[in-house]
Amino acid sequence: MQRTTIVVLKVLIAALLVLLLCCQVFVVPAVAAQSAVRYSEIAYFEIPGTIVGILFLLCVQVVLVCVWRLLSLVREDSIFSESAFPDVDVSLAAVAFATFLVLVALIALSLTGFMTPSITLLLLLGVVVGAGLSLLIVVLRSLLRKASQLEHDLSEVV
Repeated sequence: MQRTTIVVLKVLIAALLVLLLCCQVFVVPAVAAQSAVRYSEIAYFEIPGTIVGILFLLCVQVVLVCVWRLLSLVREDSIFSESAFPDVDVSLAAVAFATFLVLVALIALSLTGFMTPSITLLLLLGVVVGAGLSLLIVVLRSLLRKASQLEHDLSEVV
């Protein structure tokens, strides 16, 4: 991968991290407060909803930091080393936890009976996409493992 591509990706990741932090600090609490006022029958979800929203965005930030670190390994031409696996594992855990948070939100809102079809569809989509991303990371991790083994075997031959 070219150096320019990696630098541009890192700049985009940095911008996303800043935007997500702003969302965690300003947007999520404000939306939760407005929702509590607008829908007083579920106002008790204001604090738990804020916590879930902030944790979800934290999971996204963790994945972005792991991608940043993996890009650094690509730049150093050491992506096929054992040092790549912790970042992949942490990314998998963060995506799985974010999916769990969406599932918890789906169940909690379903139990209240305060579910519109659009919210139901959005949360179901979140669960399916999260599960799909988790499985994709598992597959990519196994490919990384095989590529690492092949590079190791090749280095022994040469």
